[in-house]
Amino acid sequence: MYSKSLKPLLLSLLLLGFISHHPLMGQVYLQGYIETGLQGNLVMKQKNISLQQSLLALKEARSWFYPSADFTGDYNWAEGGRTIDLPIGDLLNPVYSTLNQLTGTHNFPQVENTEVQLMPRNFYDARFRVAYPLLNTDLHYNYKIKKQEIRLAEYEIETYRQELIRNIETAYYNYCLAVDAARIFESARNLVQHNLRVNQSLVKNGKGLPANVLRAESEVEVINSRLNEAENQQRNARSYFNFLLNRSLADSIVYEHLPFPADIALAVAGVPETGNRSELKQLGTAISISQSVLSMNQRYAIPKINTFVDLGSQAFNWQFDSKSRYLLAGVQLSVPVFQGLRNRVKISSAKLEIDNLTLLRENTNKQFAVAAGVAQHNLSTAIANLASSEKQYQSASAYFNLVEKGYSEGVNSLIEFMDARNQFTASEIQVKLNRYKVLSAYADLKRQTATSTIQ
Repeated sequence: MYSKSLKPLLLSLLLLGFISHHPLMGQVYLQGYIETGLQGNLVMKQKNISLQQSLLALKEARSWFYPSADFTGDYNWAEGGRTIDLPIGDLLNPVYSTLNQLTGTHNFPQVENTEVQLMPRNFYDARFRVAYPLLNTDLHYNYKIKKQEIRLAEYEIETYRQELIRNIETAYYNYCLAVDAARIFESARNLVQHNLRVNQSLVKNGKGLPANVLRAESEVEVINSRLNEAENQQRNARSYFNFLLNRSLADSIVYEHLPFPADIALAVAGVPETGNRSELKQLGTAISISQSVLSMNQRYAIPKINTFVDLGSQAFNWQFDSKSRYLLAGVQLSVPVFQGLRNRVKISSAKLEIDNLTLLRENTNKQFAVAAGVAQHNLSTAIANLASSEKQYQSASAYFNLVEKGYSEGVNSLIEFMDARNQFTASEIQVKLNRYKVLSAYADLKRQTATSTIQ
């Protein structure tokens, strides 16, 4: 809904042709620069790398749901150590002797006692182990958290993207303003140089005053100084703009006249919405991650069940045959009984983190609402100032034309001419300045409401 104070102002802007009916008219180069900046900015590239890392972390989390296969080989050589005595001879020899007597043969020879070394000597054990987690809730929550962390990285990219668009637009407006200022001072210099030549001619012909020549020369130097400042600002603005685009700082920039977008009136009159800001979405996702961590910690008592199968071979002296090969399968069960109350501490910590993030999101939302309101007020003020400076410029232009004509006819003095020229130049620069202030304020409002887009 339009306020009563803004209706006449917006109507006057429309009548003066400030607001274009085509948002993209005259913004071809700026749109291209924004696209270049989004693709080439170094910070944007870094944040894209962070997103790729989050995607890889998600793949890693997914891989834990698949079976894992490992090959393990052990080889042992031992000398000495503990031994065990096996009295095989003492046990079997009496029996064998009795059998030999009964059979009248020597088919059952005597056996010596044996000493067995417990530590394996020249023993190997090589096996393939295939393991699979049958039940592990931590894996499911870890996968869920990694997916949410991808959204965090995406929102972070969107946050910087909105910020970069505003910075590029503002930097381009500053460059265009410096170009306009240099052109205005260039035109003013031509004017005062012409005035200097006229006064020099009058003095030469005995019809002028030397003081007028000195004053005209001083005015020329003043304009030259301001022109140098404007050109220096133009160089600095070009360097910063190219820095944002990751280009050579000396690259040329195409100047274009930028009309006001068609929706600027609605931006001034409407109620700014900040619910679409990626920062708030980031905090919402962070809360969801903390809730997932809380749920995972609350399920600490759920058993973890893993299964495994070993296919291998073990024997002495590198033997490999049907007797050395083996198959071993098993199931592992892990149930936490007591861990020093660490799980309860983790649960309490996760709850506090959720409360903290919730309060932070609420406070941030209020801050964004205030910032959006300030940006909207700045935009309406910039539009009002532009309308006022336009009227000032028209008056100063008409006054300068009258004084210039009167000065050439000898009616007005040189001081009046200089004063009228200064007012005219200052009002012209003020119009350009206020015009770019409107565009910059609109770019800031788009940033605060997260509506900065490129076509």
